[in-house]
Amino acid sequence: MPTPATQRMVFRKLLSLPTPMLRLMAGGGVIYQGGRTLDPRLQYLAAQARHGPPMTTLSPDAARRANTAALAMMTGDPEPDVHIEALAIPGPDGAIPARLYRPPVQDAEAPLMVFAHFGGGVIGDLDTCHAFCSILAKTTRGPVLSVDYRLAPEHRFPAGLEDVLAAYRWGRDNAERFGAPLAQAAIGGDSMGGNFAAVICQELKRLGEPQPALQLLIYPCVEVACDSASMTTYAEAFPLTRAMMEWFMGHYMGPADSPADPRLSPIRAEDLSGLAPAVIVTAGFDPLLDQGEAYARRLKEAGAPVIYRCYDALAHGFTAFTGAVPGADIACREVAGLVREGFEGRIA
Repeated sequence: MPTPATQRMVFRKLLSLPTPMLRLMAGGGVIYQGGRTLDPRLQYLAAQARHGPPMTTLSPDAARRANTAALAMMTGDPEPDVHIEALAIPGPDGAIPARLYRPPVQDAEAPLMVFAHFGGGVIGDLDTCHAFCSILAKTTRGPVLSVDYRLAPEHRFPAGLEDVLAAYRWGRDNAERFGAPLAQAAIGGDSMGGNFAAVICQELKRLGEPQPALQLLIYPCVEVACDSASMTTYAEAFPLTRAMMEWFMGHYMGPADSPADPRLSPIRAEDLSGLAPAVIVTAGFDPLLDQGEAYARRLKEAGAPVIYRCYDALAHGFTAFTGAVPGADIACREVAGLVREGFEGRIA
């Protein structure tokens, strides 16, 4: 039986085939929706995913195992010259596992970035955005602290959010230990991690604490019960579908929780003034596309400096596809560059 390394090598060779061949193996034709054309490698991956059981038919444990196996094939290798260290952070329910990334050449003015991975609050771990966090550290020339927060349904809302908030405060208060400015940090995440980052900025404002140096929201979920146009247009997109969003929220939220709570749906907050500068990134083929764009618009209207980018040919979760989809790798490096611009105060 081939080893995982051999399987990964063969898989990547397959995805390096010419575009016409990949499209042919994906059923032929071009996927064009909502004025966008899907990357051919993602088209092929979507076709292959249809051969397996939908995540919505799996238990959370089985979904976690399936997600880990899939991402092991698609994620890239971490940047070779980034130093990576395992940490344990004090949390509200015991130690929170974390991973610190430090670049080979560090800028003493670059703040520490606390980052939360995607997974709907139900799946994912420190390996989910492993390669991306190393890219972020190297490009921004600042340390990145990735947080392995508690997952639902074993730990429903707000457990994961509370872990990331605790990790942010710890990172901010200990930033000088890692070569970053004292008492300053940035907050970021993708998908549900982006939800946490947006909510944390609002919570810090409510509690009278200083805002983060920057908030990085990548294809964020900012409304847990959304019925926007992209929810319909990309309802059957790969890898996130509308049905999967409902599955995630069914596990993440408790029976007494309301989607109108700004700690679940930060876009529902009435006042977004006074929040941190933001880099907000969306993917074209994503049910959450409209949410990220709308939140960027509302932040800008409230006076926050905002950089907004949409990667039209990519799909939700692209931070984990850097080893399989060249467009995803390029996008991740561009996003890290935007964060660097944000750290330098170059957000209009």
